[in-house]
Amino acid sequence: MNIKKHSIEALEALAEEIREKILQTVSCNGGHLSSTMGATDLIIAMHRVFDVTRDPFIFDVSHQAYAHKLLTDRWESFDTLRRFGGISGYTKPKESPYDYYVAGHSSTSISLAVGAAKAIALKGEERIPVAFIGDGSMSAGMVYEALNELGDRKYPVVIILNDNEMSIAKPIGAISKLLSQTMAGSFYQKFKQRIEKALEHLPEGATYMAKRFEESFKLITPGIMFEEMGIEYIGPVDGHDIETLIETFEVAKKLKKPVIVHAQTTKGKGYEIAEGTKEHWHGVGAFDLETGKAYKKSSAKSATQIYSETLLGMADQDEKIVGVTAAMPSGTGLSAAMEKYPERFWDVAIAEQHAVTSMGPLAKEGFKPFCTIYSTFLQRGYDQVIHDICLMDLGVVFAIDRAGIVGEDGETHQGAFDVSYLRAIPNMTLLAPYNESSMKAAMAFAKTYDRPCAMRYPRGAFLAPDSSCEPYELGKSVMLQEGEDILFVGYGNGVGRAMLTAEKMEQKVGILDLRFVKPLDEKMLLKLSADYKKWYIFSDSAAKGGVGSALLEFLNEEQIRDVSLTTFEYDDAFIAHGSTKLVEESLGLLPEQLAQRVNRDLNTDQ
Repeated sequence: MNIKKHSIEALEALAEEIREKILQTVSCNGGHLSSTMGATDLIIAMHRVFDVTRDPFIFDVSHQAYAHKLLTDRWESFDTLRRFGGISGYTKPKESPYDYYVAGHSSTSISLAVGAAKAIALKGEERIPVAFIGDGSMSAGMVYEALNELGDRKYPVVIILNDNEMSIAKPIGAISKLLSQTMAGSFYQKFKQRIEKALEHLPEGATYMAKRFEESFKLITPGIMFEEMGIEYIGPVDGHDIETLIETFEVAKKLKKPVIVHAQTTKGKGYEIAEGTKEHWHGVGAFDLETGKAYKKSSAKSATQIYSETLLGMADQDEKIVGVTAAMPSGTGLSAAMEKYPERFWDVAIAEQHAVTSMGPLAKEGFKPFCTIYSTFLQRGYDQVIHDICLMDLGVVFAIDRAGIVGEDGETHQGAFDVSYLRAIPNMTLLAPYNESSMKAAMAFAKTYDRPCAMRYPRGAFLAPDSSCEPYELGKSVMLQEGEDILFVGYGNGVGRAMLTAEKMEQKVGILDLRFVKPLDEKMLLKLSADYKKWYIFSDSAAKGGVGSALLEFLNEEQIRDVSLTTFEYDDAFIAHGSTKLVEESLGLLPEQLAQRVNRDLNTDQ
């Protein structure tokens, strides 16, 4: 959509039309709402001033980029947002040439912009990277690593800071507004450039006095931190005033140096029910537009809810229990513990590395830390897991939420790799529950275990119904059902999938709750290798380096040649977005599909 010649009135009308389109679609499909509604005016101004066909538009996380999608030839397909086979909820170059980079994790945009600026400089082109980043993403260290180099190298980059919640720099009344408007204007920027040139020819004393005046001036504006890093700062400006935004972006574009435009916006702008800092409107399921109420979901208790309730109960009984999450207190179920025990449970913002490392000393000092992070986000703290926890052999519990397929968020968020990337680390113990009772038992084990361990569990409810459960013992598995020749080995939620598949089998199969993939229950596995010659592995994780790999390594080490092993873990590919059932069906992982595969395999052998 070409909006270069639109009047301000036409752009404002377009903003309302875009918000209405977003509301209609997200209320039906679910998705990110408050942040993308609030970013609409900024994105329209961004498209008006910069050239999306040439300039790299780089969105941090990109959950707020729905307006960008609607402005770039996806208006008609927008109704398929987050649906299986439809458009992604994040930027995706395979989907559109106007999406410069894949994004789903935070705080990468400025690093990407620096890299793009380097490439543009080497090619001698007149293009300018535009990074769009929310204030929440500014809590991650990677941002400052990138800003540090950018301030030194002085590449032309425009960073649009969408301040919609944290208020990095709160306005200081009327004088702040006046100064912000002044600094956003071309007069101030030209005046500043002239003064800087003049200072080069003045005596040292005069230069010193002028610099002192400028620093005093900046102290009553919020940009001193960025200016000290060598990056021009403009703002804060009204992120919903399209005319002012266009004027400001034009100034930033002409500076031909690194510049941050600080814009203040309201989350949920245009939908009163969602306006403001209301966490539950960040990402939503389908809901009624008139009331804002979510459509009824399954009444089954989620694994996250079980974890939350159990952890709080443990904290009530033991003051040594502490915990941390990285900007996801509600999503990880840590909110209740944080509210009741704010001195023992912390949200450290988008800083997974810090979250992991900071728990090490607590374990060293005799506390029991539960580090609660989504599988996809724990990837960001991998070196810290190795260097700061496992190398020290400290008793930190990693509670890994969203393990397995997470549905509509897609490739950037699927919890596929934690088994593979954690299994390689010395001193690490890996375990997984498969229903409510086993979750409580696994947490009880983890509480008393004095070495690093990681416990994974799915988004939503477990597949298996609740049942009585034996206590967890290190490296011990449990046989749930005896069978003939065929063994289903389940790990975590894979146990429930194995049970559902077994119900559709033509013959009775053995079912093993593996419980631990590291260390393995070698005694039990040796016994089973004599009784069962066909093993099928069920685990919601990547096959490469996963549970099947661990069992194949065991069979090889024991030189067991007469057991055939087939794994139903994920193939070596990133998994598309869409409803979990449709995604699993596309991968052939529904219980009826798996039963057909096993029966076909058995019939082939006969």
